[in-house]
Amino acid sequence: MTDPNKKLQELRDRSLLGGGEKRIAAQHERGKLTARERIDLLVDAGTFVEIDRFVAHRCRDFGMDSDKNTILGDGVVTGSARIDGRPVYLFAQDFTVFGGSLSETQAQKIVKVMDAAMKMGVPMIGLCDSGGARIQEGVVSLAGYADIFLRNTLASGVIPQISAIMGPCAGGAVYSPSITDFIMMVEGTSFMHITGPDVVKTVTHEDTTSEELGGARVHSEVSGVAHFTAPDDAACLMQLRELLSFLPLNNGEDPPFCATSDDPNRMDEELDTIVPESSDQPYDMKGVVKHVVDDGKFFEVHARYAKNILVGFSRLGGRVVGIIGNQPAHLAGVLDIKASIKGARFVRFCDAFNIPLLCFEDVPGFLPGTEQEWGGIITHGAKLLYAFCEATVPRMTVITRKAYGGAYTVMNNRHIRADLVVAWPQAEIAVMGAEGAAKIVFRNDIKAADDPAAEEKRLGVSYKDKFANPYQAAARGYIDDVIDPHRTRPVLIQALELLRSKRDTNPTKKHGNIPL
Repeated sequence: MTDPNKKLQELRDRSLLGGGEKRIAAQHERGKLTARERIDLLVDAGTFVEIDRFVAHRCRDFGMDSDKNTILGDGVVTGSARIDGRPVYLFAQDFTVFGGSLSETQAQKIVKVMDAAMKMGVPMIGLCDSGGARIQEGVVSLAGYADIFLRNTLASGVIPQISAIMGPCAGGAVYSPSITDFIMMVEGTSFMHITGPDVVKTVTHEDTTSEELGGARVHSEVSGVAHFTAPDDAACLMQLRELLSFLPLNNGEDPPFCATSDDPNRMDEELDTIVPESSDQPYDMKGVVKHVVDDGKFFEVHARYAKNILVGFSRLGGRVVGIIGNQPAHLAGVLDIKASIKGARFVRFCDAFNIPLLCFEDVPGFLPGTEQEWGGIITHGAKLLYAFCEATVPRMTVITRKAYGGAYTVMNNRHIRADLVVAWPQAEIAVMGAEGAAKIVFRNDIKAADDPAAEEKRLGVSYKDKFANPYQAAARGYIDDVIDPHRTRPVLIQALELLRSKRDTNPTKKHGNIPL
């Protein structure tokens, strides 16, 4: 072997070690994989092509110019690969190198693969494990963050962007993942927060920890920042692979078709009895979804956040659909601030990436109360309405039971350009529940009755028989059909097939002004 070849091999071997064997061992002791181990697990074997493995930082202050502090790759591994045979670009921050901190050159490496992903029209994946900006470089590292944020924003709605938080992500570093489409976190080893526990203690005198401030549980259940959590690195990466299987490469393509052995004409008699006879009784909307979709598979998004609405991906006849449904098993499926935000974001993602929308509706209205009104339910509820109104992808709705008041108008109906709206026979499409409506409409009759309670009950039943059913809406063409629940799957698949050629547009404009 010639000397140049020896040097090349030596440099390659050196780049594979990152911050060195001791730091790699420390990473493993924390229950974390290294950047390269994560890439190897995530992508198809033998497909990763590394870019910029020999890049080193340019800082000459604070002893950073010494040989021991000049580490090839500079704390991030970048390149391209394939996942399930489909191309992606990715970066994985290496915590063994200066805590994965962002330097000028690390930012340039990340920006290079982001630019390539946009040019090629393929997903961009970031595996984040970084202590933040590299303090020794000062404003130069902050400029690097800004370069990344700009590209995240320009890529939004053009290519899918997924962030997996697999360690610390603090300060300015949190804004790049927050602009991406989906955030995954690893339980116990990852966290995200703007300011750390020490700063919080100084400013507010609160005693807290990074886990309490911004751990996986907090962001998946309370803040809604994280869409998915996993118990360890490996599970997180497998989850990421599954998510990608539902997404197109870019906004100019359709999501991937996956042939299924599940009969498109399958009838499911269990759907006929899944909704309780009493409209006050809960049931699990996930059960409805799983009876309808291919092989009962529902990949839920934001499962721990705003449980009164569910969103996620499934397939119908092999074609990807984005599902959004009210959840009667939690808060009766009512819409509130968090549910509206969760639903709106998912609807807009699906519309951006050509994923048809399927709604399962059972909504009694918006959650009342001062907390909701003072929190801005008017503005936040309008987000969900706005998202549906501007969506041009194929859109279908199944009204399984309640569709009351303003919430009816928000949940993807014919009036806001839904393509197909069907109802089950027990559906109640009305301004409000029958009992409440009767109290208002027949107020004087009830007061004048010898037995007001009995009269109120009788008139409530009368009102329900006349209005709390799907037939008034069907008579006006507001819904397209009333169907037997067991026929739901074939009806939807037939409609989805027809809607493949749908063409719809919005007025020409720079962009709308969604209520924020």
